[in-house]
Amino acid sequence: MSAIVEFDSVGLRYGTGAEVLRDLNFRLQKGGFYFLTGPSGAGKTSLLKLLYLAQRPTRGRVQLFGEEISDAPRAALPEFRRRIGIVYQDFRLIRHLSAFDNVALPLRIAGSSEADVEAPVREMLAWVGLADRSSARPPTLSGGEQQRVAIARAVINRPQLLVADEPTGNVDADMAQRLLHLFTALNRLGTTVVVATHDISLIKEMPGAHMIRLEGGTMVDPTGALKNPPQTGWVEVQR
Repeated sequence: MSAIVEFDSVGLRYGTGAEVLRDLNFRLQKGGFYFLTGPSGAGKTSLLKLLYLAQRPTRGRVQLFGEEISDAPRAALPEFRRRIGIVYQDFRLIRHLSAFDNVALPLRIAGSSEADVEAPVREMLAWVGLADRSSARPPTLSGGEQQRVAIARAVINRPQLLVADEPTGNVDADMAQRLLHLFTALNRLGTTVVVATHDISLIKEMPGAHMIRLEGGTMVDPTGALKNPPQTGWVEVQR
């Protein structure tokens, strides 16, 4: 199976501070399902930013979809980003647009006609339990409802890579299960899924998923995604 993401000796620092990520060497296989875990401050969100191209590495090499992107021209990045679905921890919905229009945005950016937008967006809103809130704008939605709109927007165009930062942090247990089923269904269609989470109960629902743990800006992975696994510092995660 080919790698959809490859990091070689990657490090990241902000400004002149110390590296927040260092010596990352790993591959994510196409069609895989990965949970990214680790304590607060370990660098999980920074790693996700590298995956969805919000940050460039300070050093090292990053390949995405089989292409080198570490030093790719800025003009080339939007094309890569259109192949990535992102669930942000702070949602990042467009406040003046309805829930429907927020979810429809990736399809419209990709050039879909309005005739091809209506049905899939309605279906996706129904799937996340918001069929009756399609005309509501984000300021009138609860945190959990905004999270579900953000997830619907991220998966509406069946991205090749889905990156989710604590996607179930603002929903109840039943909705968390429903969203996990959505991610699983998308994964079965071929999307590579990376979910950062502290929720061990969620992880236990996916016994076949890969587990990657980040500690102090360095990755340890007992499931074998790392190309050069460390000899010490392995963290066992109970399922």
